[in-house]
Amino acid sequence: MRKFFLSIAVCLAAVNANAQLNLQQHYDFGHLNSNLSNRPSMTTTIEYFGTDKWGSTYFFSDIDYYKDGVAGVYWEVSRELSLYNHNTLGFHVEYDGGAQCNQLYETGNRFQHAFLGGLAWNTHNKDFTRTFSAQLMYKYYFKGKYGGAFNSFQATAVWGLHFFDRKLSFTGFADLWYDHNIDNLIFLSEPQLWLNISAFKGCEDIHLSLGGEVELSNNFVYPIDGTNNRFYAIPTLAAKWTF
Repeated sequence: MRKFFLSIAVCLAAVNANAQLNLQQHYDFGHLNSNLSNRPSMTTTIEYFGTDKWGSTYFFSDIDYYKDGVAGVYWEVSRELSLYNHNTLGFHVEYDGGAQCNQLYETGNRFQHAFLGGLAWNTHNKDFTRTFSAQLMYKYYFKGKYGGAFNSFQATAVWGLHFFDRKLSFTGFADLWYDHNIDNLIFLSEPQLWLNISAFKGCEDIHLSLGGEVELSNNFVYPIDGTNNRFYAIPTLAAKWTF
């Protein structure tokens, strides 16, 4: 549950919007898998995107829950400086990190903190119903509980497709990066489908979207048996309010 708001970043920057914020609540079906029964069933995502004359600022935070409280928190904060032609090309810097609250993440180092820096390329069609952003970045992992510091890279793609007068939105991202601790590439993508209530006549003030996502990953999820070298497709049901 992350980065979906970036799918409209190109559009917002182009029309010089000041800021947007949304709040998502996801019910995660992954915990119904016997090998993922320790996976939290609920996640709250908070996202912000704002622009200024220099570029844009973005952050999100995922808060995972067990029945008895918070399981973990993860966040990313990024700043993009425009280099050419109204945000078509930008210099992107980012910090990724989080906090482990219980034994769910004891088998891996998912929250080892990292710094990223590189170039971003953004594009859109005339009416902003098709947006796309690609980033290629150097990634530095700081020394953490589960591993030492090391150099890496990350490639990211973010898209937004809006249909039927924006009543339906297909958004998402895909990340590919290298993790020295497992000596392998990690792939993570979270395509998301939304039905936007505010796009219907008479509902303009109801900024609610209903939908969900599918978390597609390889070498990312740590199941109970501790073997992460496999592919998972984990769906959610979700609601989103855009402020």
